[in-house]
Amino acid sequence: MAFIRKSMARALKGNSYPGRGIVIGKSSDGRKAFFAYFIMGRSENSRNRVFVEYDGEVKTEPFDASKVTDPSLIIYSPIKTLEKDIIVTNGDQTDTIEESVLAGHCFRHALKQRTFEPDEPNYTPRISGIIHLARKSFTYEMSILKSADGKGKKCNRYFFDYEPVNGVGHFIHTYEKDGNPLPSFTGEPERVMIGNDLQEFAEEIWNNLDEANKISLYCRAINLRTWQEESVLINKYQK
Repeated sequence: MAFIRKSMARALKGNSYPGRGIVIGKSSDGRKAFFAYFIMGRSENSRNRVFVEYDGEVKTEPFDASKVTDPSLIIYSPIKTLEKDIIVTNGDQTDTIEESVLAGHCFRHALKQRTFEPDEPNYTPRISGIIHLARKSFTYEMSILKSADGKGKKCNRYFFDYEPVNGVGHFIHTYEKDGNPLPSFTGEPERVMIGNDLQEFAEEIWNNLDEANKISLYCRAINLRTWQEESVLINKYQK
């Protein structure tokens, strides 16, 4: 079987609305764990957001608080850092995973308690990832929770466990493409290429997201020897 990877540019090109996306992987030199999270929006409410970072935690906040109509599915903490785990998700299931890990349970245990988002008729999937750091190494898991019947009555939960490979990442996003209703992502997370330069990685993602719909992007790299971190945060709208 051929070992196929695609660039993030190729993974995103021509897709006007992949929605929200998570990428996790390992730098090509094997020295760093990489991850990224981006959000997009079609409605004024969804577009009215920025990312902010506080001590390892990333939150979404309104760009203009006076224009918020429904904060329930757009204001949350997509990224939280625990002692040896980093959680990244597209919703408030970040908190569910954090609570589960701190209670001695696991990623799967947490997400067994959750379903897709209640935004009929899209029933937006909940996508999640967790990085388990160890000295000089790491592993990671990803998940997607999707409507099983298109009616919001049943939920399918998919989980993926990864041992990292140099220069390889996995990319999962909420929607296959634009549509009405929006079609949910299908299949396994896409295998993509990860380089060594975090800034270049961030720019490749940002520059290939649809200009009209992209909102915010956050990327982080963790040195596996020292656990030193570097990050890139890009907001379309600046406070």
